[in-house]
Amino acid sequence: MEMKHVIIFAVIGIVALLGFNIINGNSHEKNREMVTSSTASDTNDAPSRSTDIASKPLSQQPKAIIDDATNKIDQAQQSEQDRLEQMDDTQ
Repeated sequence: MEMKHVIIFAVIGIVALLGFNIINGNSHEKNREMVTSSTASDTNDAPSRSTDIASKPLSQQPKAIIDDATNKIDQAQQSEQDRLEQMDDTQ
C-alpha cells in the first residue's frame, strides 16, 4: 500500500471520528439541558428545606437530614428512570 493511501485512510478516519464526536456531543448536550431544566425546579426550594431542618430541635435534625437526602436520592433515581424510558422510546 502506498504512503498516500495510508494518509488518505488516516484523514478519512479522523474525519469520521470527528463527526461521531460532534453527533455524540450534541445528544449529550440535549440530555444535559433536560437534566438541568428538571433539576432547576428542585434546587429552587432547597434553601427553604435547609432552614426547615435548622429550625427543628437538635434531636430531630439528623432524621430530617436523612429524610431530605433520601427524598433527593429518590427524585434522582426517578428522573434517571424517566430518562432511560425516554431513551428506550426513541430507539
